[in-house]
Amino acid sequence: LNQLKELKTELAALRVAKVTGGAPNKLSKIKVVRLSIAQVLTVIRQNQLKNLREAYAGKKYLPLDLRPKKTRAIRRRLTAAEANAKTAKQAKKEAYFPMRKYA
Repeated sequence: LNQLKELKTELAALRVAKVTGGAPNKLSKIKVVRLSIAQVLTVIRQNQLKNLREAYAGKKYLPLDLRPKKTRAIRRRLTAAEANAKTAKQAKKEAYFPMRKYA
């Protein structure tokens, strides 16, 4: 967070230099500083998500943004257990008439 503050103040200073017609090397540094800020924010976000995942591990419900994205159709699909479930009648029929073994 301290690094982030330093980078933001540096960026502000560089922007002032840009308006007042600063040296070209300062103007070219703006892009580098912006990328550094993005890098720091990305790492902060990754750490937050990692901590959240650890906090919610083993819980019944997950926050929406931690759930797998996939596609809408895949999310609506039956779970494996639901898809493989058999009715009582079907289970009985399969038990009484198993697959025949030849040879």
